[in-house]
This record gives sequence, C-alpha cells and structure tokens, in this order.
Amino acid sequence: MMQVTRERLVTWEDPLASADALRGMSGLEAIRAVRDGTVSPPPIARLMNFTIVEVDEGRVVFEGYPGEEHYNPIGVVHGGFALTLFDSAMGCAIHTTLPPGVAYTTTDVQVRFIRGITKDSGPVRCEATVVHVGRSTAVAEAKLRDGDGRVLGTGTTGCAILRR
Repeated sequence: MMQVTRERLVTWEDPLASADALRGMSGLEAIRAVRDGTVSPPPIARLMNFTIVEVDEGRVVFEGYPGEEHYNPIGVVHGGFALTLFDSAMGCAIHTTLPPGVAYTTTDVQVRFIRGITKDSGPVRCEATVVHVGRSTAVAEAKLRDGDGRVLGTGTTGCAILRR
C-alpha cells in the first residue's frame, strides 16, 4: 500500500508580544481582544486549529476544527485535541473574571470522553462556564459538542489564581 504524505503549514506571531499587549487588560478585555483579532491568538490555537467564538464574563465558547492531522493510530482524533479545547476554554472562562494583573494556571483537569471525534464530526464547540472564583482558586466546567449538538465529552478544571 502506497502512503500519500500530507502537509500542513502552521504560522504564528510572537507570543510574547501578544502577552505584553494583553498585560494591562482585564481578563474579559483580553479574551475579547484575542477573539476579535486585535491581539494575535497564542501559537497553540494555530497549531491545534481552534478559535474563540463567544466571550462573556464567566463564559467562553471555543470552536475546534478536527482534521486528519489530529488522528491517533486507531483512526480517530486523539483525545489530546479535545483535552486541549477543554483546558483552553475552561481556563479562558476563568480568565474573563479576573482584573488586570491577576493571572491563573491550571492545577488539574478532569475530562470524560463520551463519543469519538473524526474529521467528519465537523466543527466541535466547547462551552465553558465558571463555577467558582475565589481569592486563590477557581473552578470551571465545560461540555464539548459536535456539529449536530451531541455531547462528545464533559470536563471540569481547577485553577490557581496568581495575585501579586
């Protein structure tokens, strides 16, 4: 069997320049700036092929575009693609609640996969909402759905809030 090589070119802008541009903004302003394209998305978004499509305080929706480049050896999209969407959307939902100068980092992510994803799943949407934001910790939850609205997975995250 002859293998046909496929190729995908990934380009991105300087992530430190984007971080500098976002530094003085509230989390909500920062995530909206990335969604609106006034600040370049992080390289991971380009590499994994996902975008931010909706942003409100405490709520973010990411849309991912699964392709063959995300496949694992058994012929479906690797769970890491979905896990990256979950981690990114839930972290950004928490970020939308933070004032300028306050950061966060993921401490744990729990994801339950319900259905497999293929390139034919169409765009998948990960809707994340904040459950709790305190002085030092935050919690968010999310659902990942396919183009027909079927749930592909659910997740929760814990984040440490980094105040200066």
